[in-house]
Amino acid sequence: MKITLKWLNEYVPLNGLTAEQIADGLTMLGLEVDAVVDMSSGLAGIKTARIATVRKHPDADRLTLCDVDTGTEVVQVVCGAPNAREGLVTAFVPPGVTLPGGLTIKQAKVRGQDSHGMLCSGKELGISEDHGGILEIDGEVRIGVELVEELGLDDTMVEIDLTPNRPDCASVLGIAREVGGFFGREVSRPVDPASLPVLDGGKTDVVVVIEEPGLCPRYAARKLTGVAIGPSPRWMQQRLLAVGMRPINNIVDITNYVMLETGQPLHAFDFNRIRGGKIIVRCPSVEEKTFATLDGNERTLDNDMLMICDGQGPVAVAGVMGGLESEVSPETTEILLESACFNPVSIRKTARKLNIPSEASYRFERGVDPDGAHIAMERAVRLMVEYAGAVADAGGVDVYPGQKNELVLSLRVQRVCDLLGIDISGSEIAAYLKSIDFGVQPEADGVLMVNVPSFRIDIEREVDLIEEIARMVGYNDIPTTMPQMTMDYPQRDRLRALRNQIAGIMTSRGFTEAINYSFTSENHLDLLNIPADDERRNLTRLLNPLTEEQSVMRTMLLPGLLENVRHNINRQKPDVSLFEIGKVFLQHGEGVLPEEPTKFCSVMTGQRYPESTPLYFSGLQADIFDLKGIAQTFIDTLGLTGDTGALTFQVPESDPQSYCHPEFSLHILNAGSQVGMLGKVAGSVLKEFGIKQDVYFLEMDLTILNGLKTVDKTFRHLPRYPWVKRDIALVVPEHVAAGELLQTVRELNVDNVENVELFDIYKGKPIEKGMKSVALSVTYRSPEQTLDDETVDILHDKIVNTLMSRFGGRYRE
Repeated sequence: MKITLKWLNEYVPLNGLTAEQIADGLTMLGLEVDAVVDMSSGLAGIKTARIATVRKHPDADRLTLCDVDTGTEVVQVVCGAPNAREGLVTAFVPPGVTLPGGLTIKQAKVRGQDSHGMLCSGKELGISEDHGGILEIDGEVRIGVELVEELGLDDTMVEIDLTPNRPDCASVLGIAREVGGFFGREVSRPVDPASLPVLDGGKTDVVVVIEEPGLCPRYAARKLTGVAIGPSPRWMQQRLLAVGMRPINNIVDITNYVMLETGQPLHAFDFNRIRGGKIIVRCPSVEEKTFATLDGNERTLDNDMLMICDGQGPVAVAGVMGGLESEVSPETTEILLESACFNPVSIRKTARKLNIPSEASYRFERGVDPDGAHIAMERAVRLMVEYAGAVADAGGVDVYPGQKNELVLSLRVQRVCDLLGIDISGSEIAAYLKSIDFGVQPEADGVLMVNVPSFRIDIEREVDLIEEIARMVGYNDIPTTMPQMTMDYPQRDRLRALRNQIAGIMTSRGFTEAINYSFTSENHLDLLNIPADDERRNLTRLLNPLTEEQSVMRTMLLPGLLENVRHNINRQKPDVSLFEIGKVFLQHGEGVLPEEPTKFCSVMTGQRYPESTPLYFSGLQADIFDLKGIAQTFIDTLGLTGDTGALTFQVPESDPQSYCHPEFSLHILNAGSQVGMLGKVAGSVLKEFGIKQDVYFLEMDLTILNGLKTVDKTFRHLPRYPWVKRDIALVVPEHVAAGELLQTVRELNVDNVENVELFDIYKGKPIEKGMKSVALSVTYRSPEQTLDDETVDILHDKIVNTLMSRFGGRYRE
C-alpha cells in the first residue's frame, strides 16, 4: 500500500510531524513501513518547456530536431520520442543537470546536429513507469519553472506492508484513521454518511439481480449520463503516478482514485453496452466457457467463478477485471458505476486461476467493508460530476442481501489493566477506541460495551479490543517487567526421556536414526503378509492424499525401514543398521480418533562391523544375537524390570508373526505379556521388498516400556574380597533353552552369587542325539569375607542339583 503525505494531509492534519515520525508511528501501530521516498529527489534543475517546432533530422530517420521554448530562450534538442510534436509541454533537462539515475546531461552533437539538453520520459525522471515517449504535461502550465514546483512533486511517498488481517488500512482514509488515533488528530472525510442519497431502485432504469448472495453480499449501481471522456485533472494524475498507477482517462482514473482513497474497488461500464439495462450477478452457465477481459485476452471460465452479467451474458469477472466489450471508450456518454462486495475466497480462487492480479482483487481477497460501498460510490459520482460533466440519476440500486448486525463486545476495564500492566480508566479506554471509529457505550460496573465497526473484520473478542488499546497507548509506553518464575524443576515427560535414552544407546552402537513419513501405502501390509483380521489392518485413511503411496496412516514402522534398506542396498550400501522411534496409528472404530502408541523398530543387515579394518572383523555378518544384545542393553541400561521379575526372552510357542522367519524369532515378555519381539525377516517378505540379503529386526512398544518399573541406581563400594569362579557343564535335552538355565540360577537367590553367564553350547559327538551341552560360569563373592572352597562347594552343589532335577540334566563326561 502506497500513500503520499500531501494526500494523507487532506484527511488528517500532519502539521508538526515529520515523515520519519509518521513512519515510526505507523510501525508502532503494527503497520510495517517498507520505504519513505522523497519524490522530488534528483529532480532539481529540471524545468517545464514547450516544443515550438519539430523538424526531421537530416541524417537520421528516427530522430527529430525540436526547437524548445525554455521560458528564457529557444534551444535545439535532438529527440527520438515518437510523441514529440509542436505545442507539447514536457520536461526539459538543461546541460549540467543530473538525472535521478545519475546521468549528467551535456551539450553534444547527435549525428552532426547540436543538442542543448534532453527531453525526458516519466520513467527517466523516476515519476512513472511510462517510457513510450517523453512526458506529456496537460492543462495550463507555466513555462520555464521547476518541474517539482509545477507538478507538485515536493511530496513524500510512504510504502506500507500490510498484513492480511488489516484490509481496513488498504486505503488513504484507513491510514489517516490510524495516524489520527495515534497522534490525537481529527480525521475529516470526503463524504458525510448523512448526505447519502436513497438507492431503493427508484428514479433509475437500472435493474440488479443477485443470484449468488453467498458470493456477493452487496451490489450497488448508479447511472450517469452526459459524460465527457477526457484526461483527469493533473493533481489526480500525479497522485496516481506517485503510488504506481497509470492514468488513463477521467472516468477510469476517478474509480482508481476512489479505490485508493476509500479501499472500495469500483468499476465503470459503458451503459449503452449493457444489454437490457440489467445487471445479473451469477456464475457462468454451461455454454459460457470463455470471456474476453480488458487486457484483450480470452480467459477460460470455471463454473464456480462469479461473473457480472447483463441480459445476454458476462460483462466482467467479478472483483477481478472488467470485460473488453463493456469498457469505457472515448465515445462513451453514459456509464453504469458499480460498487460491490464479493466473497474473499471466491475472488482469490478466481484471480489465481486466471492469473490476473489487480489492485481490486488485492482488496477483495482480504475483505472489503460492505457498509462502505455506498459511500465510495457517492464519492466517485461527485468527482465524475465535477471532472467529467456527468449528470447522475437521482436514484440508484443497492441490493444488500448479506447485511449483518453490528458486533457488540463487552470490555472489562480491570482486564485491560491486568493484561497491559498499566493503570488506565474507562474514560481513557473509550477515548482511544473512539479515535479509531469504534462505538463505545457508557461504562457500567467496570464494563464498556463496544460497537465494532464493520471495516474491522479482525476484531472478534475482548482480547482483540485490548490489543487495539495497546496500539493506541503505544507499545513503547507499556512498562516492561520480567515474569515471575518459581525455581522448581519442571516435570519431565518420561516417554520423551525414554526416547532420548534409547536413541543415545542405538547411536552409540553404530546405528543411524531414520525418520519416515507417517503417511504410507496400504500395500505395505500385503507385502508383510499381515492377516486380514489383524488389528493393524484397521487403517486411518487420508481424505486428500498427496499420492496413492501416502494414502493411509502407518500401523507399523518395519515397512518404512525395509524401504530404507532397499534404497541403501540399491546404492551400493549393503551394510545397514537403522532404527526409528515414532507413532503408529491404530483405528478402533468409525468416528473415533486412532490410538497412537509410540513404537521402536530397528533393522540390521550386512556386516556386523562395516567400518572396521578387514584384518580383524572382515566378513562377520550380523545375526539375531546382535539385536538380542541391543534389547538386553536396553533392559540393563534403563533398569527395566517386569511386574513379577526380570523381562525374559522366549521362543514363541506358536507360529511367529507372518513376516518373521519361523526358526529365528524371540518374544520379549513381561510376566507372560509381550512387550517386543526380534527375529529374521522372512525370505518371502524380503523378496517382495526387492532385498536379496538377510535382514534382522527388533520391535518394541515404548508406550508399554514407559509404564514398566525401573530399578533405581544405588551406590555400592568396590568389592574388598576376591571372587571365585566355578563352571557348570551339563548335558540337557535339546529343547531346553539355555536362557532357562540362566534364569533358574538367578531366581534361586543363592547367597554370594554375584553373576552367572553362558559361555558355551555344543551339539554333536560324543553328545547323543536329542541332547546338547550347556556350559555356565558362576561367580561367587562375599562382601564380608574371603570365601573358602568348602563354602563355595556347598553353594555350587545346590545350583547344580537344582538344574539337574528341574531340566533332567547330567554332568558332561
